Amino acid sequence: MKRVAILGSTGSIGASTLDVVARHPQRYEVTALAAGRNDERLLAQCRAHRPAHAVLADAAAAERLDAALRREGLPTRVRQGPAALEEAAGAHDVDIVMAAIVGAAGLPATIAAARAGKAVLLANKEALVMSGALFTAALAEGGATLLPIDSEHSAVFQSLPRGFVCGRPGEFERSGARRVVLTASGGPFRTTPVERLARVTPEQACAHPNWVMGRKISVDSATMMNKGLEVIEAHWLFGAPLEAIEVVVHPQSVIHSMVEYRDGSVIAQLGAPDMRTPIACALAWPERIASGVGPLDLAGLGKLEFERADPVRFPCLGLAAEAIRLGGTAPAALNAANEVAVEAFLDRRLPFTAIPEVIEKVLAETRVEPLASLEQVYAVDIEARGLAARFVARHGASPHPALAQSRLQAP
Repeated sequence: MKRVAILGSTGSIGASTLDVVARHPQRYEVTALAAGRNDERLLAQCRAHRPAHAVLADAAAAERLDAALRREGLPTRVRQGPAALEEAAGAHDVDIVMAAIVGAAGLPATIAAARAGKAVLLANKEALVMSGALFTAALAEGGATLLPIDSEHSAVFQSLPRGFVCGRPGEFERSGARRVVLTASGGPFRTTPVERLARVTPEQACAHPNWVMGRKISVDSATMMNKGLEVIEAHWLFGAPLEAIEVVVHPQSVIHSMVEYRDGSVIAQLGAPDMRTPIACALAWPERIASGVGPLDLAGLGKLEFERADPVRFPCLGLAAEAIRLGGTAPAALNAANEVAVEAFLDRRLPFTAIPEVIEKVLAETRVEPLASLEQVYAVDIEARGLAARFVARHGASPHPALAQSRLQAP
């Protein structure tokens, strides 16, 4: 019986993980659940899965959850704050940690799980984007196992030789691989005329054609910054150099990614666009278990299409590549600037096309240093957020037609 802690249990990845785990009660036991402030949903999850521990970032939410659990006589112990989250990730009664807390908030707990030698199921891009060198060092220190959850990275992992160790230097060269090909859906604006992109609304950006996702990651998909972050993640996960990682637009989202080998062979992983597949793969690896995902109807699909990623339509891809080239603290600055710019767009304070403009300005003004500590990552994150906020404010100083139109369309 494997004991599972789910960090970010009330989000879409957390909910999908619980769905898969519930299908295999003889294999998995939920030991800990953690969330931000959604105590109502966490209460429902505690009722269903009876974890020993529940952690909330918000103190008031933790008090409400604790009171509700006591009224119902449920045994779950409630704790609050970052320290409690780290303790849950590294606890002795946990074997598998699903790291699905979005953003920098999930960094310390994910690294704590790695140092404690857990099987780390990584759905938190930021652990590798912001602190790749630190995270891989923590993996080596604790002897942890790293398994990717992003559908693209799971596909690459499944297409690499059995026994490939994620996060270990030199593995890519030893594998015989020549190139990693990450597929991208192209998001909701793949065919929108470029000149109209400045006027798109948050509602349009969040209407992904294939995946049901949160608002922030939906915008990242629309700008393809999500793919840029995935390039950085692939660089650290698989040890692949930047020039060996390619992004190809694949609108059907059926081939999740591919690996090309030195002999010319290309191995791809296919599946329906459902996150339960990579979650089930990681939970049971190297075994295979049922995920609840239906069979793929290839005949019904009819055809699979591929396009080159347009650098004019998707400038965020180039910005992510530049962050890898700069190295050190540059990816942390990139991530922070993107979060601020996306939030401003969702709040209708910034046009869609200004998101990469803000990120580019932040990268240009950030002093890049070698990565040495988590404290340094946080300092860069704070500095980059401040720079980005100033650029957003300057952009909003003069009226922009896209903002006016977007406000008119707001519900």
